[in-house]
Amino acid sequence: MSQKNKCLTKIAVLAFVMSTASAAFSAETVNVKMPKELTAQAQWGAMAFDTNCAACHGKNGSGTDSGPPLIHDTYNPGHHGDEAFYRAMNSGVQQHHWPYGNMPAQTQIKPDLAKKIVKFVREVQQENGIVFKPHRM
Repeated sequence: MSQKNKCLTKIAVLAFVMSTASAAFSAETVNVKMPKELTAQAQWGAMAFDTNCAACHGKNGSGTDSGPPLIHDTYNPGHHGDEAFYRAMNSGVQQHHWPYGNMPAQTQIKPDLAKKIVKFVREVQQENGIVFKPHRM
């Protein structure tokens, strides 16, 4: 095979890989079943979530093209405990489960409000059958 043909073959393979990778990724969203009633703390958390989190994580944590669904088994309390959510809000998160890129810190969310947001997420998760499962690596 000539040098030119080898180069064209490499370019074709790279183009195929890139098109396949981008086609394989589509934002994951979920249908979220809401609890009939949220606790008072979770109601405040829902309002704070709408203001600070929903643009990326979707209405009620359902996911968008910009961020993953939080009402997803990946975020069950055994894999991502409450502290993981607090760290994410305070320090941001490097991409690891999803192909959305890094999450920037949300320093406008103070600890008391963060606690209410997590309470909201956990109550909605529970309504959707997402419960503690031990994390095994």
